[in-house]
Order: sequence, then structure tokens, then C-alpha cells
Amino acid sequence: MAEIRYNYIVIEGNIGAGKTTLASMIAKEYNAKLILERFADNPFLPKFYSDPARYSFPLELSFLADRYRQLKEELVEPDLFRSFTVADYYFMKSLVFASSTLEKDEFSLYRQIYYIIYGSLPKPDLYVYLHVPPERLLLNIAMRGREYEKSITAEYLSGIQESYFNFFRQNPENRYLILEVNDLDFVMHPDDYRKVTDVIFNEVIEPGMNLRIF
Repeated sequence: MAEIRYNYIVIEGNIGAGKTTLASMIAKEYNAKLILERFADNPFLPKFYSDPARYSFPLELSFLADRYRQLKEELVEPDLFRSFTVADYYFMKSLVFASSTLEKDEFSLYRQIYYIIYGSLPKPDLYVYLHVPPERLLLNIAMRGREYEKSITAEYLSGIQESYFNFFRQNPENRYLILEVNDLDFVMHPDDYRKVTDVIFNEVIEPGMNLRIF
């Protein structure tokens, strides 16, 4: 078992990148506390994909409130029976997606609300970003068969991807581990999973963006 040098790890990535799967596998192997986003309960999500212009602002506000509530509840006290915490998202995901979906004036207001409450949450020790090109993401999205995701486009995914990297560049004090996982299948191939976890737990990750290509 690798030495755990982090207390709080976030697995981030675009829609369909495999972040929930990887976070769940890590939690199981390393006896970590697992935090999964409760996106399936959001009533605005199907409406947003069918009519983004109308539902983008209420969707992003509802996600902001729910993510804050969940993380505040889950992170308020450490679990003494778990080695660390791993989550399949972090609060900054709200800002990333809102920057791609909201109009300029709406995003300006949203950003103000975001930063009012952002500082009250614990910060992850490591952000792991699973980098997958939009074309592959669309295949993954189609395979999981969620009806409301059928209207997602490569252009939308590219915008989300760029928003993530904008956040990374604007906050260089954090540790970002960017893993190019397009050619990996860490579910079906244990060796691929081990390649990913070896980097996460055995390599020293410096502040800023750290890229690993497999």
C-alpha cells in the first residue's frame, strides 16, 4: 500500500471523463471516505439540456447551493476510520461550468455569490484532472445512456475543458495533476488503474499544473 501524503483529494474532469468511477475505485482500495456529487437529484438538469438559455442560471444556482451544502456537511469533521477523503468534484466546478453556460452579466453576479461562500470550505490537497478529448467524451456519454445528456455537443465540452484550465491558470497556488487518460481503461485493465494511482500517490506533485501522459 502506497504512503498517503494527502488528506483530501479531488478527482475532476469533463462530463464523461470517468471521475466518479476512479474516485470510487480509489476509495474502495485505500479505505477512503467517498464524496460523490448528487447531480441526479437536480430537477433543472434535464430542462437545461433541452433549453439552456432559459434554465442555465437557475441550474447553476441550484448546483452552487447543493454542492456547498453537501461539502459543508461531509467535510466538517474528519472520519477517523478512513485514511483520507476522495471526492468526484469540488466546489470550483460550479464556477467552471457557470463560466461556460451563463451570459456575461449573469456570470458576474454568480461569481460574486460564489466567492462570498468559497472561502468557508476546506481546500483539497490535490486536484486530479482526467483529460479526455471531446470526441471520446461523447462516446462515453452515449454509452451510459442518460436521456437528458443526448443533446451535449463537442463544442460545449470544449468550452468546459477550457474553463477548467482557465481556473487552473488563475489559481496557481493549488496542486493540479492533469492525467491524459484517453488511451487508458482503468475499469477493464488493472494495469491502467495502477498507472494512474502510482502517479497520484507515489509522485511528488508541485503547486501549479503537472501533466502526465501515459
